[in-house]
Amino acid sequence: MTNPAPGSGADRKPEYALSADEARRIALRAQGLLGAPDRRGGVRGVLRHLGAVQLDTISVLARSHELIPYARLGAVGRPAVESAYWTGTGAFEYWSHAACVLPIEEWPHFAFRRRAYRTRPHWNHELPDEAYGTVIQRLRADGPLTATELGGAKNGGPWWDWSAAKVAVERALMFGEVVCVERRGWKRVYDLAERAVPDALLHDDLDDTECLRRLVRLAGQSLGVGTRADIADYHRLKGEQVDAVIADSGLVPVEVAGWDKAAWADPEALATTPRGRHRTTLLSPFDSLIWDRARTERIFGFTHRLEAYVPKPQRIHGYFAMPLLSGGRLLGRVDPAREGRTLVARQVSLESAKAVAPMAEALREAAGWVGCDAVRIERVDRPELAAPLAAAVG
Repeated sequence: MTNPAPGSGADRKPEYALSADEARRIALRAQGLLGAPDRRGGVRGVLRHLGAVQLDTISVLARSHELIPYARLGAVGRPAVESAYWTGTGAFEYWSHAACVLPIEEWPHFAFRRRAYRTRPHWNHELPDEAYGTVIQRLRADGPLTATELGGAKNGGPWWDWSAAKVAVERALMFGEVVCVERRGWKRVYDLAERAVPDALLHDDLDDTECLRRLVRLAGQSLGVGTRADIADYHRLKGEQVDAVIADSGLVPVEVAGWDKAAWADPEALATTPRGRHRTTLLSPFDSLIWDRARTERIFGFTHRLEAYVPKPQRIHGYFAMPLLSGGRLLGRVDPAREGRTLVARQVSLESAKAVAPMAEALREAAGWVGCDAVRIERVDRPELAAPLAAAVG
């Protein structure tokens, strides 16, 4: 990388010029997928490193929040993943990129969002006057509780037809008066923030500028290098919010070959050349390495789209296609399923014959992790690679 003379201000000239390959390697290292994993920190270390782990209801091999540490640490025990998120006060769930598990030390930095929600709740459900207070009183007396235990989650209609108790407790979650302290059968378990958040962190003292400056810096560190849109998307900030603080965030402007937008980087990521072992693994579609489609195409030249909500006849790669990462590249994808103790690769898409061995390795490792002792290949997009892949899986 080259280092021209630095400028000053939010619109100052780039301080570094990066090749596309350097930017890709910086991004991989920032996401914990280049170099030896820090196993000492375990799942909580991964969470602190990434700054946010997205939650989602879909479970194929496992749920996304389990797949994300698995991709970085290997076959970490699934109970250990849940324990790392929900035991003690190391993490909390809140609205970031989406519904995410976040390091507990970042609670004060989401004060700007809690304040915004108090001004205008995210969901505009009607709420009877007494419902909010009733939920808070019940949690104070009997919590932690699920929405069902609070009086029912639904009114009996469609998915979005929430009961008054569910609307109230979700509003309290947005406002920061209530915290999700665990997921039980995928149901949120709620308790009062005053009991779940350490006293030193339980405050909204930081103004919006301080909060935004911290989250922009964290996004830059987690991405390694990114455009304004990349940085904004990480915690779902607005572009103008990023603009207001990026000059004071500690990130430095860079120019990346082939990128048509200005970019910013974590200075620590620029201090050394990214080297080390690449992980060969399957990625959740909600993994923060690839959750932004435009960024994934820009960095990896790989078009990725979650097709779970696409009508089945219109799907190209399958319901929950998981990209294959190997050698720092995205080499294909697989739509997996489980039948008893068999991992079924319903549809495999490979970029070339060079992807056969890495895909086989990734499938074998994933099968062992979820307790399967066999792998069955059903369909491969390149018919000439079906037999070599089946033989490599063994």
